Amino acid sequence: GSVLGGLAGYYGGWWDALLSRIADVFFGIPILLGGLVFLSVVTSGSVWPVVGFIVLLGWPQISRIARGAVLTAKRHDYVQAARALGASDTRTLLRHIAPNAVAPVIVVATIALGTYIALEATLSFLGVGLKPPTVSWGIDISSASTQIRNAPHMLLWPAGALSITVLAFIMLGDAVRDALDPKLR
Repeated sequence: GSVLGGLAGYYGGWWDALLSRIADVFFGIPILLGGLVFLSVVTSGSVWPVVGFIVLLGWPQISRIARGAVLTAKRHDYVQAARALGASDTRTLLRHIAPNAVAPVIVVATIALGTYIALEATLSFLGVGLKPPTVSWGIDISSASTQIRNAPHMLLWPAGALSITVLAFIMLGDAVRDALDPKLR
């Protein structure tokens, strides 16, 4: 997503318009409903269909952030100076724009990682994600939900671990934003 968004933001034109419309289509699909439909058709229960689905519906968010960061960075004077000195598009992208546009992408990707972990657990809890014997907090929560009256700790440990992990990634993304955002210094 970041590569596609970066190229669309740098080159613009029809490439940018095409990518934006494709991203709009993917943004229109609710991620949980799309996961239920997609993974109910693909019944392997292995890790790769779940990862493929998350990539399929997760790239537009990163793409939009990368596109916006590149559009902002390419207007700066140092990029114009590099072009005036004859730098190639590849050099301009890799040496001048990418280092200055990567911070927002890293922040959003870190926060989104927590969301994707929760999405995988939700899909596994609902029975369309990962299947046993694959390890998943969603599977653990689903199997423990029938034992809630007799052994509530069986539900609390995986649910607590999932909540702490998602919260940790969100807080990590917030800390990375604070560290990388020059406006907050």
